[in-house]
Amino acid sequence: MSVTVRKASPKEDGATALLRASHTYLQSLYPPEDNYFLSIDELCVPSIAFFVAERDGANIACGALATKDGYGEVKSMFTAPAARGAGTGAILMAALEAEARAQGLPLMRLETGDDLYPAHRLYERHGFLRCGPFGDYVDGPHSVFMEKRL
Repeated sequence: MSVTVRKASPKEDGATALLRASHTYLQSLYPPEDNYFLSIDELCVPSIAFFVAERDGANIACGALATKDGYGEVKSMFTAPAARGAGTGAILMAALEAEARAQGLPLMRLETGDDLYPAHRLYERHGFLRCGPFGDYVDGPHSVFMEKRL
């Protein structure tokens, strides 16, 4: 029951199901103005590398790296509830970091929800530190911003 990670299209059935579950979950936690997830179509652009993690042929997690000017932004990180706690997020983060390094990016950044504590712990274990808003983000009551120098 090993986990493998591969580049994928957000429009693949399993990936779309994960993204919809993620969007539904985030919408249940935060008001619309504090939700920064990308739509499935927005994830299907050349500047975004989208990945899925699979176990036994089923998609159990997803994540993306959006190439920005001078950094890569982690987007759409989500693990299916039944697959949480088994290290899948760590495997996916390693793939995103490898992609950022392969692109020669000096920095990875992300925005996540203020009360998504398991996500905070995952990012901290991977060397991310809290920082201020970046890009088009503004400081808000539900956002935590993090970055990691590569």
